[in-house]
Amino acid sequence: MDFKPKALVAGVVLGCSLGWSAAGMAAEPIRIGVAGPFTGGSAPMGVSMRDGVKLAVAEINAKGGVLGRPLQMVERDDEAKPERGVQIAQELINKEKVVATVGYINTTVALASQRFYQQARIPVLNNVATGSVITQQFAKQPENYIFRNSASDAIQSVMIVEEAVTRRGFKKVAILADSTSYGQLGREDLEKALEKKGIKPVAVEKYNLKDVDMTPQLLKARQAGAEAVLTYGIGPELAQIANGMEKLNWKVPMIGSWTLAMANFIDNAGKNAEGTRMPQAFIQEPDTPRRKAFIDAYVKAYNPPGGRMPSAVSAAQGYDSVYLLAAAIKQAGSTEGPKIREALENLNGQVEGVVTTYNKPYSKTDHEAINFENTRFGEVRGGRVVLAK
Repeated sequence: MDFKPKALVAGVVLGCSLGWSAAGMAAEPIRIGVAGPFTGGSAPMGVSMRDGVKLAVAEINAKGGVLGRPLQMVERDDEAKPERGVQIAQELINKEKVVATVGYINTTVALASQRFYQQARIPVLNNVATGSVITQQFAKQPENYIFRNSASDAIQSVMIVEEAVTRRGFKKVAILADSTSYGQLGREDLEKALEKKGIKPVAVEKYNLKDVDMTPQLLKARQAGAEAVLTYGIGPELAQIANGMEKLNWKVPMIGSWTLAMANFIDNAGKNAEGTRMPQAFIQEPDTPRRKAFIDAYVKAYNPPGGRMPSAVSAAQGYDSVYLLAAAIKQAGSTEGPKIREALENLNGQVEGVVTTYNKPYSKTDHEAINFENTRFGEVRGGRVVLAK
């Protein structure tokens, strides 16, 4: 899904400009990199993240910016390709002189690219990518510049297994995961979580991006007696799994990582997506005033089809990442990378986001802002993700 809001982009830019004008800001902007896939199969996540970032930037600038300076986004489409991500990272650091970057949707791209920020001592806030190793890549170094505000796979895998084994009583499960770092690292986390329950999957199958026939993998899982299918992949291929199960007339539950909430899974799978469950740090339900205001602003600005965000989690976490970064810059009183990192590791006061209200979300040894307490289970019902009952 290539979601390209038109009227909104002008509206947000105008809103930013009006905010700067109203605040009388003539100072040099604070440049923030925004990196993600805005085209291709991962686009619902990347575009939603970027648009959530835009909303936060517009709001902050309308209130005077940070340190009396407007925030300025420097967007780059990494196309979900590691080699492109590497090129962009170097460009944003060396040419665009960003003070930090928010984004990274794909674990593979994050792991390839964020080393350049680590070397340059510039913080990265991963706001969508969930591979468990992302914040650990440089954790043994004296200074770690890699942060995250999305639910890591270490959290999601435990929740998926808890749902399948403990709550629903399945003893025979199959794992279908794509061949990317995201899929294979997630598969490893699932197997570890299952092992703690004394369970070994009856089938572990791999597939590639853009595969359109999952019949061989599904037949192996069915023949092995799987009572449920656990997944780690992204929307288009996940839809092929759901549709393949329908073709085989094999009706077992599908439980997987948060990406089962992607619009291009729900739309491409249609009725076959009904009932699938996945961990979610944010669900598009206006259950608090802060969330309602965010949802209303997003829908008004971008007018998504049917009022449904292409990837609500990505939008919300993108939005929150800017507020976390802005709070750190303000506290540091500086845009220097080491000072921003130090502030992130010891944020004073609360940062009110839409995923949660962040209270000292990071420390020197823990760069994960999202935990089990602010991650819930979603379920596809009627073409939307709702809170699972």
